[in-house]
Formats: sequence, C-alpha cells, structure tokens
Amino acid sequence: MELKVENKALSDAAREDIAELEQKIKAFRNLQLDDDKFRAFRLTRGVYGQRQQGVQMIRIKLPYGKVSPEQLVRIADVSDKYASSNLHLTTRQDVQIHYVKLEDTPKVWEELEQLGITLREACGNTVRNITASAYAGIDAHEKFDVTPYAHAMFEYFLRNPVCQEMGRKFKIAYSSSEKDDSAFTFIHDLGFIPRMKEINGKQVRGFKVVIGGGLGAQPFLAQTAYEFLEEDRIIPFTAAVIRVFDRYGERSKRHKARLKYLLAAVGLEELMRLVEEEKNGLAEQSVIIDYKSFAFTPAPAKKAFGEVMPVDEVKYQTWLKTNVIAQQQEGFHAVNVKQLLGDLSSANTRVFASIIKKYASDDVRITVNQGWLLKFIQKEALTHLFNELNAIGLADPGFDSTADITACPGTDTCNLGISSSTGLSEELEKMLKEEYPDIVYNTDIKIKISGCMNACGQHTIANIGFHGMSIKKGNQVLPAMQVLLGGGIEADGSGSIADKVVKLPSKRCLEGVRYLLDDYDENGLEDERYNVYYRRKIAEDKMYFYKMLKPLSDLETLGDTDFIDWGHDDKYVTEVGVGECAGVMLDLVGTLLNETEDKLRWATRLYDKGTYADAIYATYVTFVSGAKALLTLENINCNTQIGIINDFDKYMVQAGKISFNGSFAEELLSINKHTPTKDFATQFLSKALIFVDQIKSFRKDTVAVN
Repeated sequence: MELKVENKALSDAAREDIAELEQKIKAFRNLQLDDDKFRAFRLTRGVYGQRQQGVQMIRIKLPYGKVSPEQLVRIADVSDKYASSNLHLTTRQDVQIHYVKLEDTPKVWEELEQLGITLREACGNTVRNITASAYAGIDAHEKFDVTPYAHAMFEYFLRNPVCQEMGRKFKIAYSSSEKDDSAFTFIHDLGFIPRMKEINGKQVRGFKVVIGGGLGAQPFLAQTAYEFLEEDRIIPFTAAVIRVFDRYGERSKRHKARLKYLLAAVGLEELMRLVEEEKNGLAEQSVIIDYKSFAFTPAPAKKAFGEVMPVDEVKYQTWLKTNVIAQQQEGFHAVNVKQLLGDLSSANTRVFASIIKKYASDDVRITVNQGWLLKFIQKEALTHLFNELNAIGLADPGFDSTADITACPGTDTCNLGISSSTGLSEELEKMLKEEYPDIVYNTDIKIKISGCMNACGQHTIANIGFHGMSIKKGNQVLPAMQVLLGGGIEADGSGSIADKVVKLPSKRCLEGVRYLLDDYDENGLEDERYNVYYRRKIAEDKMYFYKMLKPLSDLETLGDTDFIDWGHDDKYVTEVGVGECAGVMLDLVGTLLNETEDKLRWATRLYDKGTYADAIYATYVTFVSGAKALLTLENINCNTQIGIINDFDKYMVQAGKISFNGSFAEELLSINKHTPTKDFATQFLSKALIFVDQIKSFRKDTVAVN
C-alpha cells in the first residue's frame, strides 16, 4: 500500500524563513558572515553541526510528538534524498536525520513544510519542541486532553520575538495526569499538569504549574509555581516567565544559562514577583484556548477484520501484555511500538506508515522513550497489526520496560559524545533478553544512557543510569560510564534525581547491571519498588552500592578489550568537540551593530503589521543589542540583559559618552509598566531609531580617533 502525499502551499512565514536560510548560507560561504554568528542563526532553524565535518544533523520539530503517516513518508523521502536513509527518534519527541549537506538544508526544509512540518526553533536558544504525554486523549486517568493546550502554546511562541535569542534553550512539557507524570514535567523549565477546580459553582479547567526543572550536569527538580492556574492564563504566564528569563538569565557562562540557575539565585518568591511585574507589558492578560474547536484527528471508521493466527503465539501473547493498552474510548486499543535506539530506516518507515493507515488513527505519537504510540485500533485488528509489525522488526515486547533502554546518539554523531551510548544500549538489550527474559514485564526499573553528562538520554532520571566519560590508566585512556541509581518517577507520580555511585569501564557495565538486578532480586522485599529498595539499602549503608560495584572499577585487571568501546573495532580515542545545543554569538562590535540594525528592521516590520506588543519587545531587544555593542567597544562585559542595561546607564549615559534623555534603564524597563498600545509602540520605536543612529556615529567616531 503506497500512501499518496499531497503537497500544501507554504505559508509566507515559512517561505521567508527558507529564503533567509539560503541567503545566510551564501553569505557564510562567501565569508561575509562569521562562523559563530552563522551557528547561532542555523541552530534556530534546526540545522545542527555533527561530529563528522562538513555535514549537518537536521532536527525536525514535531509538537507533542504528533506525526501522520503521510508526514512519515515525506520525512523518509527527504532522508533518502538528502540524508542517511534513517529516522532517529529523540527523547523530546522530535525526529532527527543525519549527514545532510549544508547547501541542501533549505531544500529539506521546503519539502517538509509542504506537509506542514517545521524546523524553526528546533535547536538553539529558543523555546524548543513542546512535549506532552503520548497518551493524551486516551488516558483513563486524565482530567482532560492536554493536546489543544500544547498545540496552542507551540503556535503562540513559534517565531515570537520574545524567544528568538535567549541566553539558553527553554523547555516546556504537558503531562496527562498526576498519577504518572509521563512527560516528566519535573525536569522542565515549565511543566503543566491538568486539573479541575470548582469556581462559582462551575467546573473550571486549569493546570498545576511547575517551574525551573532541568537535567544536564547539575539536575534540578522543578518547584511548584501554582497549584491551579486557569487555562486562559497559562500562555500569558509563560510569556512573562520567558521575558524575565531573557532579561535576568545568564548569557556568557553557557553552563549557568538556564532558568533553573536563575530560580536558584533569586528564589521562587522573587522570580514570581518579577514574572507578575512583567505581565503588564503583555499584549494579552488572558489567552482563551478554544479546545472545543481544536482539529482532533478522528478515529478511523470501524471495519471487519478476518481471523488470522499470530506468526509467533508466545511472542504475541507477551506483546499483548506489555505493548497494548485499552483506551478510555470503548472498543479501541492503543499499541506501543518499541524502537531499538530510536532508529528506523526510511524503507521500513514507509512500510510502517502503510501499516498505520490500515489499522490505526492518523494521530501517531512519538514517545519520550524513543518509541511510537498508535491509537484507535480495534481488538479484531491486533493480530493483523502484530504480524505486519513483526515482519519489519517492530513487534518486540517490553515497551517502556527494563529491557527498553533509552539512549542518545552519543559518539555516533554528537560533538559532545565521550563514550558510546548506543553501543552499550544495544549490548544491554541483548543481554537482558537472553539472561532475564521476564524483565520485559518490569516497568518499574528504567535504564537510560547518555554519551556525556548533558543528559540527552535522561540518565539522571533513570533507576539505573549511565553517562559517558573516559578514565586514564597510566598513559592510556579507556571508555567509561558513570553509574547513577535511584532516579525516575515515584509511586506518587513525583520525580527523583539519581545519585552518582561509581565510574566503570564501559565494557564492564553489563556485569554491573547483572550485579544490580541480581541483588535486587535477592534482597528486594515483596512488591518493593526499585527506588524504595535502593533508598532502604543506602539508609542501612550509604556505601552499599559503591561497595557492590567497586570491584568492577579495578584498573589493575584491565584487558585489551577494555580499551575498545562498544560498537567499535579500533582502540578508544577521546574526541570531544564543541557543543552546539545553544551556540553563543561572537561579541564583535561590528557584528553586534549589524545585528542591532537587523533587530530594528524586524521591530519596524512588526510595527507595520500592527502587532504592537511584539514590536515593543523587538524594539527593547534593539536597545539592548546596541548597548551591548558599545559596552563591548569599551571592554565592559556583562552576563545578563539587566546587567547590560544598568552598565550602559552607568558607563555610557551618566559618563556623558552617549546623550540620552533620562535614565536608559528606566526607559527600557518601562515596557512592563505600559500596556502595549500603538502610541507607546510609536514613541518607543522612534527613540530606538534615534538611538541606533547615535551609537553608529559613536562607533564611527571612535574608529576614526583610533
């Protein structure tokens, strides 16, 4: 069955984006655009440098992981034409394709946009892909379907001036229920969990809101901002938080440039005060999300299916128990599809898409553990579906079990990968399947692996986690893994961060997992969850697990194979490049002044369109960019926007180097003291025009004198 894919007309915004990417690539190739500036630009367009020189990874942004069979076919076609004929699923419900030539990236984008798929803000210092529970809409425990809310927030912040050049990325997630925080809201900058509340005798929709979570080298659990926030206030609240983060967040020290560090520095009460103050400058204090009119993908019409026998009865029965769930909609089932390493060939993707079309809804969801969720499948179709999935290797039982390991690409393609996460993951899955066949039924213990400490594989929220590193033995270096224990979702739905325990040579991690599982089997109490067992044992002896695994870390007993990483034949060599997750721009004065003029033109375009709140914010950013340019010229460096504003007042205005009517800081911070009217936008933009001319003259005069 070959799916017919019809192209749609591109939006004007998408056409402008693609044309601009093409122009910037030409400017970069002609040495008219420096590498750091170009990196910052392309990252916000989903174009990410790989470990391999001269090729790019393209991150395809799929809000809340939703993708249709037709879109899957288009991604497969694009991967065949421009990439490596493979689709990689991520823990943020995106799809990545690899080995794309830079000059081909505009074509990739255009062909994807023809099916309504964007690359915009998939990487870089932006609001990243908004994730949500894959079970949204079918979860029996949900108060309501969060899909329309996640979609509305995606649309609101796409190309929004407030989040184009933040100090760092910003991540948002929606979970379906508190019973099981399946979207991991507790590790996000903002997380939303649906709640209902009776107000004036009516049941009102809203959300529990958590703020300031994050993983990386220093993981933080999110704190509760609201126990209940009405549904129409979630977008204005998010916009205000982003504005505060944009102004007060760290910008120079990349490893400190996340909302979690700002929250830790000022405290929740002060952060919420700043957010409340910022709301005055928003275009809307209420954004009503019309969930009743949301274009939900309909369930397929019920039809008759003939009886067939499963090709493997034992495997089928296990698959039914571990991968199939009853939906809240009577008569329908959802099927979870386990995807090894999150990788699916483009050829199998097309077959997979045709299978979906026959048996399931067009609303396919990528899951946060790098798998798939198919919805609205009739009971009578399950055997047919199993047989066809089995033929392409997609009917493995044990979805989201201990045997379903999450792993980032690591040293395969990522600049930051230190040791192989995919190689270890593949070997662990083989070992677990052979030695612990019943572990496919265990959904309590989750194993997650990252190639470095940055946690793209979410190792810090694993019951058993690993992150890549290296260990020295004399003059030699060998691949290794840091072992972490005790993270993940607790029985009450809350989240926990794993503890670091010991470093092991990578080739000994399989034995380490054996030690851990065997000890749990022997010493765990009946029905005792793994994290409860873990905490009980460290309460008895805080070194319990360290002592258990320490013998495996003995470097005096190393063999030749310990110096060869999983999935490799050659001796291990440490090769770590510069990360691109949120590239920062080079602070050259000329570059900053060019950017300032770009921002001024952007502000003017927004003003001409009548979007005055956006125009005001873009004008504010113009002022900050110009101020930063002159401070850089004076060798005054600042880490935050608020620092730039205050230093410009002190060193440029008060020192008499720049003429400015009144306080520069008061002028800029007035954006959250005025409602965003046309009159205020007109006055503010007029002042920015004068300001930009003045700083250009100052730069010219300074260069002439020197």
